[in-house]
Amino acid sequence: MRKYRGLVLAVFFSIFLVACNQGIEDPLELEIENFTFTNHNNEDFGLADLEGEVWLADFVFTNCTTVCLPMMANMTNIQEQLKEKGLDVQLVSFSVDPAFDKPEILKSYAENYGADLSSWNLLTGYTPQEIDDFAMNNFKTLARKPENDDQVIHGTYFFLVNQEGVIMKSYNGLNPPVEDILSDAKILLTEE
Repeated sequence: MRKYRGLVLAVFFSIFLVACNQGIEDPLELEIENFTFTNHNNEDFGLADLEGEVWLADFVFTNCTTVCLPMMANMTNIQEQLKEKGLDVQLVSFSVDPAFDKPEILKSYAENYGADLSSWNLLTGYTPQEIDDFAMNNFKTLARKPENDDQVIHGTYFFLVNQEGVIMKSYNGLNPPVEDILSDAKILLTEE
């Protein structure tokens, strides 16, 4: 009987260790403050709308002549792959040039990339200083528009956020590790 009890305990302990290793590797665990901005449909959209959802975020702007083009293409590709895998992940893009990026401009911009706007919200409706502060305080990334320049200095990461509004992981948005993003999203979706 003792031999079996030891075996059962060893099996249980092994299962426990395997289960513990199923989470996100080296999670960032950065909590996002509550926000409500304006989406591409000119509707209020914020953290409350994302409650219970896994989401992938980035910072872009429509007049960008450099990094935003591949970032948008990469995010659109990831959206398609998430759908193919049956992973229900929302996408959120924060405009870093809110003075120019009005809702209708964001909507047209996303549509030009073939984005599915049923699960992707592009946000604006704040001042440049507010988005710079929001990006730095929550995502630890820049969103700064220099004076007398139409380009914005901003981070190029994609951020995976869990159902509680906590940033779990960041990825290079210019050369994203798509399989890692899909795998990490799946882990979060099964942790519900």
